[in-house]
Amino acid sequence: MGIATPNGTARQPHTDELAAAVSMTTSQLAQAVGRFDGDKAAMVLAAVRTAERAFTELDACDDVIDEAWKTGRSIADRLSELLAAEAVADIALQLDALEATSARVRGTDATRTLLNRLLGREEEVGQTPPAVPRLTDVDLPDLPSAYRDEAGFEDLMAMAAREEELAPRLRDAHAERLDGVAAHLVSVVRQAAAAGFAERAFAVESVAEARRAYELWLQCLAERRRDLD
Repeated sequence: MGIATPNGTARQPHTDELAAAVSMTTSQLAQAVGRFDGDKAAMVLAAVRTAERAFTELDACDDVIDEAWKTGRSIADRLSELLAAEAVADIALQLDALEATSARVRGTDATRTLLNRLLGREEEVGQTPPAVPRLTDVDLPDLPSAYRDEAGFEDLMAMAAREEELAPRLRDAHAERLDGVAAHLVSVVRQAAAAGFAERAFAVESVAEARRAYELWLQCLAERRRDLD
């Protein structure tokens, strides 16, 4: 059985290479893999078997992350379609699937942390993820309204005429708000998927922001229906 290395390659163990590669002292090695009555060769072989098992477990964790990456991308693509179609119920289901995907990866956190520590790979694992962007209603374009005009109106007819004049701008503003929130939501999901949801805090915040964006999108949808439908 070859030794599974961090980059996914494998090589056959050779006694001389293994002995030269072991940087532990005899006492450290004995403490790590058990007592072998001074039989260093046996300890080396036990260490090799332990490393092989560790890399096998890490490969299994990596498979979960790879699958989450694929699933996350599919969810982002589907969300883009559903938001354009304004399929409210189906969007909620996709966000539930996003949370489940993130949770599956979080289930490997403890195993990955322990194994990487045992293998001395803590400094090699991952990079600092980017900040999760936030979007709120104050970031969206304003909705034009006759009520916001500084000049007063002499009667309701004049106000109604002004509202009619503003109607095209109002439609455009509603569309821009909905499109902007939808694009933000999809972007957040794609960014989380690109990292395979492997960084816990980033994944949790990304899912939370996706849900906040969905609520904001629903708010914008309700406002458009109020003003235009």
